[in-house]
Amino acid sequence: MKGAAADGERNQGLVRSEHRRARSGEDFDIIIGFLGFWALVLLAVTVWMEVTAQPALGWALGLLALLAAIYGMVRLRRRLPARTATRKN
Repeated sequence: MKGAAADGERNQGLVRSEHRRARSGEDFDIIIGFLGFWALVLLAVTVWMEVTAQPALGWALGLLALLAAIYGMVRLRRRLPARTATRKN
C-alpha cells in the first residue's frame, strides 16, 4: 500500500489543502441557467396574457423579480474564478 494509510496514519476525515475544491462559478452557472429557463417561461406567459387581454400584472411582477434575481446572480458570478481543474474519473 502507498500513502499515509501504509504508514499507519489516518487522516481522521480531514481534507488536505491540495484536495480541497476551489470555489468556482459552476454552481452559479447552473442556478442562472435554471432561473433563465423560468424567466423565458414567465415571459411567454406574460405576453400570452397581454395578447388575450387577461390580467398580467402578477405574471409581469414575477418576471421582474426573476430578472432581478438573475442580475444579482450574474454580478456574484463575476467575482468567482472560472473552473480550471478537470475532473478525474
